[in-house]
Amino acid sequence: MRSFIFNIAYWSLSGFYAIICAVLALIPGRTVLMHGLRSYARATLILMRLVCGIKIEVRGTPPKDQPVVIGAKHQSWGDGIVMMAKCGDVNFVCGDHMLKFPLIGWVLKRCGAIILSNQGGPAARESLMAGIVRSQGEGRPRPVLIYPEGHLTEVGTGMRFRSGVWHMARALERPIVPVATNLGQCWPQQKWSKFKGTAVIDFLDPIQPSGNRDADLAELQTRVETRSRALEAEFAPTANPSHAPSGQSVICA
Repeated sequence: MRSFIFNIAYWSLSGFYAIICAVLALIPGRTVLMHGLRSYARATLILMRLVCGIKIEVRGTPPKDQPVVIGAKHQSWGDGIVMMAKCGDVNFVCGDHMLKFPLIGWVLKRCGAIILSNQGGPAARESLMAGIVRSQGEGRPRPVLIYPEGHLTEVGTGMRFRSGVWHMARALERPIVPVATNLGQCWPQQKWSKFKGTAVIDFLDPIQPSGNRDADLAELQTRVETRSRALEAEFAPTANPSHAPSGQSVICA
């Protein structure tokens, strides 16, 4: 029942803020629009806590207003929302599937988001490079959030990290901040069901990109996946029952 209430409230909230942010996007600059987007993100976190009993715990130091590239684990539809609430004025790289939602494409373009083709290939590389050039021209650097896997993954699994995060960090001359999470235990991918528990967003020590792309990506993936598995093990008993150790009880929202 709590999952049902949350989903109705979440999509209603999302529709309301889509309209509000589309209007705010008409205002020159992105400052007011970003305030609107962060307000939406914070409101969603309140819903998660009050309706579903999902507590967000931050470990490490969110790189607010810092010129870094954030390479984060992607387990849940809620990942970007949580990161936007915790990282201040963050830019983000997202797939073009986001454009299918009414008004969202307009809002994303106005806030400077870097939109990549989910099919990859030359089109994705071209849009990534355009985003890098645009980021270089911003007056005040801000964190750029990218999900190196490129797709949502189930808890306990991972995909090969793509090289876009490395190219962006090298071109912008920024460190990569790895981010691990277990949010998928409470809000699995895009699924309807939500589960009570603690979701940790863990900001790890930055990686200074070298000239060795493969080595840097391997280190990033190892750090993110290893820490994510540890978080999943730490909170499995009170999260998604499909990921709880045998014999241990769970609390389901």
